[in-house]
Amino acid sequence: MINKTQQSPNNTSTYGFSIFFGKYAATPYILKWLLISTIIGILIGTASAGFLQSLDWVTNYRESHLWLIALLPFGGMAIGFLYLYLGKDIEPGNNLLIDSIHNPKEIIPFRMAPFIYLGTMVTHLLGGSAGREGTAIQMAGAIADQFAKPFRLSPAKRKILLISAIAGGFGSVFGTPLAGAIFGLEVFLIGRLKYDAIFPAFATAIIADVVTKLWQTHHTHYQIDILPIVSASTIIYAILAGIAFGLCAATFSKVIHYTTALFKSTISYPPLRPLVGGIMVALAVWAMGTTQYIGLGIPTIIASFGQHLPPYNFALKMAFTIVTLAAGFKGGEVTPLFFTGAALGNALSYFIPLPTGLLAGMGFVAVFAGATNTPLACTIMAMELFGSGCGVFAAIACVVSYLFSGHNSIYQKQVVGEAKVSALSHQNNKTLKEIRESGN
Repeated sequence: MINKTQQSPNNTSTYGFSIFFGKYAATPYILKWLLISTIIGILIGTASAGFLQSLDWVTNYRESHLWLIALLPFGGMAIGFLYLYLGKDIEPGNNLLIDSIHNPKEIIPFRMAPFIYLGTMVTHLLGGSAGREGTAIQMAGAIADQFAKPFRLSPAKRKILLISAIAGGFGSVFGTPLAGAIFGLEVFLIGRLKYDAIFPAFATAIIADVVTKLWQTHHTHYQIDILPIVSASTIIYAILAGIAFGLCAATFSKVIHYTTALFKSTISYPPLRPLVGGIMVALAVWAMGTTQYIGLGIPTIIASFGQHLPPYNFALKMAFTIVTLAAGFKGGEVTPLFFTGAALGNALSYFIPLPTGLLAGMGFVAVFAGATNTPLACTIMAMELFGSGCGVFAAIACVVSYLFSGHNSIYQKQVVGEAKVSALSHQNNKTLKEIRESGN
């Protein structure tokens, strides 16, 4: 009789084989997702390259033909007609992608990609204030999800596919593949990461970024000239700045949702909303005599790192962006949040004794972190964009902003996986939309 603690020769062989095979059990998984990530990464990177180059062209063309801004209301109405009659099911945009990760249902219609591209081009060509992240992510999600059936992906694997698509779209449009990968893992579930998607997310983000660069696509470069030493005083100053960034992020999120609801409640016919919003934006541009607060606002973002700007710049960019997007124009919120954060950091340099460039860089990522609940991705983004030397200050600003923004977000389909503080644990497993509507 064989003792239970001993192994027969046969059992020993089987046991040894399982140990050997266990070491390589990840190989089929890696090969499968490397293939999928390569295919969607090439397509997403190419789409991002085409989008960014088109965006540069329409921005330059608008600035050379400012009369186009007078057509913004009519362009908005055209976008409204397009989505009302052909795109109702894709109107939620990024929230549709996030919701599809939580509750995979029908394949995301491919027309989301050309629709959001056209809508964003019209918005920027005619002078709306919007960004590019939303467009890149929606294009990426619509492209990637078409491969769910050919690769026979289960609902669980389809979640990984969509996370990877978000990572690829984000990483390639900003030239920050590491931040893109973490953003994809972090954005849909507050307080938790989905580690079974970590390899596909990083692979897709890196491949998409490489492909975008191979297409000779330009990414904006920023520079923080002066970095102070990390000390008790500079940490305190960074915390104070982080609080301001978090409150700004919460304000942006709350006001854009309130304004969106206001447009919907007062104007029942959807195409009329961007018509009215376009009139408001165009008149504001004409009255102020500047295009500083429309489009992406890259020149002002760059300037905020090196010179003192009017302290109200961040508030004006918020107002232009909120009206543009709440009315129904297309584009992302993230680059306007970069503008808002960098300009707010610049304004804080009048009161907080940290270098202007550092505060602008901290605000650049921290307001975004608070408005999307992605502090890890934003910390990594700061180091990718500005250099690793700012890492400690960026991390402090992003984490503090994340905490002080509360359970608010520009993405209402985010689910609270782990509440930010124990006092809010009753909100776990609820979407931010449910929390906002319930009022607790």
